[in-house]
Amino acid sequence: MNEKMKGTLLTLIAGVAWGLSGVSGQFVMARGVNVECLTVLRLVLSGIVLLALAVYQNPQQLKNLLTDKKALIRLLLFSIFGLVLNQVAYLTAIYHSNAGTATVLQYLCPILVLVYVCLRRGQKPTVVEVAAIFLAIIGTFLIATHGQIHQLAVTPKGLFWGLFSAVTYALYILLPTTIIKQYGSLTVMGISMLLGSIEAGLFFQPWKYAMPFNGEIFWGLVGIVGVGTIFAYTAFLKGVSMVGQVNGSLLASIEPISSIFFAVLVVNETFYPMDWVGMVLILFAVLLISVKDMVLVRQKGKIRPLKE
Repeated sequence: MNEKMKGTLLTLIAGVAWGLSGVSGQFVMARGVNVECLTVLRLVLSGIVLLALAVYQNPQQLKNLLTDKKALIRLLLFSIFGLVLNQVAYLTAIYHSNAGTATVLQYLCPILVLVYVCLRRGQKPTVVEVAAIFLAIIGTFLIATHGQIHQLAVTPKGLFWGLFSAVTYALYILLPTTIIKQYGSLTVMGISMLLGSIEAGLFFQPWKYAMPFNGEIFWGLVGIVGVGTIFAYTAFLKGVSMVGQVNGSLLASIEPISSIFFAVLVVNETFYPMDWVGMVLILFAVLLISVKDMVLVRQKGKIRPLKE
């Protein structure tokens, strides 16, 4: 197996693992673990492991980052508005709907990033971009209403937190771009997760809640923390180093498909025909944007990171 095939396989596995993460979260929350405790636990455990890996690979990057005051301020903002808010919004969306629906709604993020870039640069979207936005809106409408204008098929809270998770996911992608280029993904994410666990811990005070624990919850936590965060992130980075950022981002888009599959398999979630149509439209919209970006980047002879 050559390097490109290995990279493709690793990136696809990372996307599948991310899909398992959301379903694992739904699984443990259904057994009494609340969003606040799960958020803090996921951040602190993942942060410790990722930072340890970063120090093992390049300890100098950590030293340089800790002496850069401007970077630390950006890191603090990212940990609050990108990382913690995204974790809370995504898990809350899962709690009020299901992992498959929440993940697909979160994948509206590239559409939001596209709108932001167009507004910031003062440029009109292309025909392909307008088509993608239109498909995403129709897809969201179908998931939310099943085509019935006067009623919601998803709970209002589930829809709100799903859409809000897309907004926070956009911040998650946009905020750390500069510091990741300077100090590397593992270092930035490791510190951000530890900072986020402190911030979320002080705000939510998870020690006030009784957290149930048994064999099922243990394996659910392994799924969301071990497989769906630590393994997925390191596998993605390794895969991307072999196939490039653009191809890696496109391959990792298997995440929502994986999440839907595991939602049906693990937690016996039921999706209706209109759900499937809406999900396909959103995923096709994301695919249109991703392929368009990939073509443009290759035409310019550059590789631009679409997902960190």
